Amino acid sequence: MLSIHARIDRAQRLLRMLEQDAPLLAIRVAPLTKEYQQSAQNYARELTAQARAELAKLLEEKSNWVPADPRHAAD
Repeated sequence: MLSIHARIDRAQRLLRMLEQDAPLLAIRVAPLTKEYQQSAQNYARELTAQARAELAKLLEEKSNWVPADPRHAAD
């Protein structure tokens, strides 16, 4: 299992990638019919919202995370 920090990093990269791709999405879907354009844009918005929610959840989890006491760690 990935550490909380690795999962946060992964979620941040995904969110950044989705946000940076938003302007290019309109160009890529321009040749499609209006219905397909709308569908692709809705999907991108939903995916971005899910990524934001996941990042928020991970950041909340991290703020509640208590590291193990190193004095009780196994040898």
